[in-house]
Amino acid sequence: MSWCAVDVVSPADERDAIAAWLVGRTGQAVEERTDGTLVGVVEGERAAGALLRELQAAFGARTAGASRVLPDFDWRLRWRDGLGPRRLGRLTVTPSWTQTDSASGSTVVIDPETAFGSGEHGSTRTALLLLDRHIQPGHRVLDLGSGSGILAIAAAKLGAARATGIDLDPEAEPIARANAERNGVAARVRFLTGDAAVLAPLLGPVELLLSNILRSLNQHLLPIVRASLAPGGCAVFAGMEQFERDQFLAALEAAGYSVIDEATDELWWGVAARAG
Repeated sequence: MSWCAVDVVSPADERDAIAAWLVGRTGQAVEERTDGTLVGVVEGERAAGALLRELQAAFGARTAGASRVLPDFDWRLRWRDGLGPRRLGRLTVTPSWTQTDSASGSTVVIDPETAFGSGEHGSTRTALLLLDRHIQPGHRVLDLGSGSGILAIAAAKLGAARATGIDLDPEAEPIARANAERNGVAARVRFLTGDAAVLAPLLGPVELLLSNILRSLNQHLLPIVRASLAPGGCAVFAGMEQFERDQFLAALEAAGYSVIDEATDELWWGVAARAG
């Protein structure tokens, strides 16, 4: 079955809500282009048509959408294109087909397949850099929107006592588990499929929480993150572009967080903060 992209044009003040809605409906990441167009992906033209009808019903005539069939190629192999070893802080992130020592404490071997998180995306790199700076040996770690498992696995490689990843997409969990096995950290890392807003408080308290998702979802989860942190714990938020910095910093301040660090990579921005 072919995949379809769904392109959505909407007023700027509704864009965050629509992006969150698309993620919830598709279980896939949403791209925001420089012109403001939101791009989601679904499997099949019928699903794309149903999604567009739901979109119109939910957001009305001010929002316009159209679908297009994507080129027919093997998605199971296409994700390999252009991937290679990359050094990030103390970590080296690499795909499995390069010659590496996966048992090394500084090497994370990741095959993302269809799940998000290879180390090649700026948002993932900012999250990894902040993780490297703020994790301490023995920390308990929670990763919201875990995708390929890269952040939870990296946390274990850097000394976490345990790390748990949560993702809404059921296809991500077996990929993440396979990556944990490949890196020799399966005993300290687990992955769950479900809603982070429901599961995170049940899995806390943790000393370090990672949330590499859309700004609107990060902002929505601020009370949930606070409830999931141990006293003095650190939250790392990524998945945001640099132009969103001021808006998210204002949301952090309003929610009682104190910023302790920031990182940028290309157009992407991440922040580490503690709840006051």
